[in-house]
Amino acid sequence: MLHRVEGIVLRSMDYGEGNAIVTLCTENTGKVGVLVRGAKKVKSRHAALVQPFTQGLYVFFRNNSGLGTLNSGEIIDSHHAIREDLVKAAYGAYACELLDRVLHDEETGSFWFRQLSACLNALEQGKEPGVIINVFEMKILQAAGYGPQLDACVVCGEEKPDEELRISPRLGGVLCRACRHNDPPAMEVSLRTLKLLRLFAALDLTRLGNVDVKESTREELKKVMRAFMDTQLGLHLKSQSFLDQLDKYGI
Repeated sequence: MLHRVEGIVLRSMDYGEGNAIVTLCTENTGKVGVLVRGAKKVKSRHAALVQPFTQGLYVFFRNNSGLGTLNSGEIIDSHHAIREDLVKAAYGAYACELLDRVLHDEETGSFWFRQLSACLNALEQGKEPGVIINVFEMKILQAAGYGPQLDACVVCGEEKPDEELRISPRLGGVLCRACRHNDPPAMEVSLRTLKLLRLFAALDLTRLGNVDVKESTREELKKVMRAFMDTQLGLHLKSQSFLDQLDKYGI
């Protein structure tokens, strides 16, 4: 059967003599794998279609489920500006690997497709990459059923003054003063960080504007979101390790 889908390349791997297999996050058919014959050969007309972050129209043959074989394709947005920038590429690779690990094959992908497309567009436009990724991570947590409870205590359910709240990645939300004994290592956060986390929870990435966040708040956001991702999803991503190296060397 012939399929025509709009998709974004999550990853690409060499296969055999000059071929490549791409994993696509598609708008309507979830995550699919497509064999692109000759993609790695010199002057291949399909070479650009297998590059990371590429968004395009992919027409492929596939019988039932399993791997498809590309018939033709057309680039919508190559996102070459991301690939040419080390930091942007690192964050883009993290977003793609994270989604690849979370999204199951054939899982309906419209929401995921829109969020990833918005994430890559924001990176290419030069918006703060750490903030973009934090919003993307929040959407991942929410869609996976692990979205944090940030408006009321996760234990007693009471709404308390923000000054009394701490954040517990283990319990999945904020803790009031009376319930802190349920998780003594719960994290203290500034009011600015707490308000931004609530904004991220309510915000769709497709509506993200320019968010001005000072460096100390960015660091706090990164620490909190990393704790939630590690505790709730427990993924070990190569791209995250590379981001850690960039942080280590101040890049």
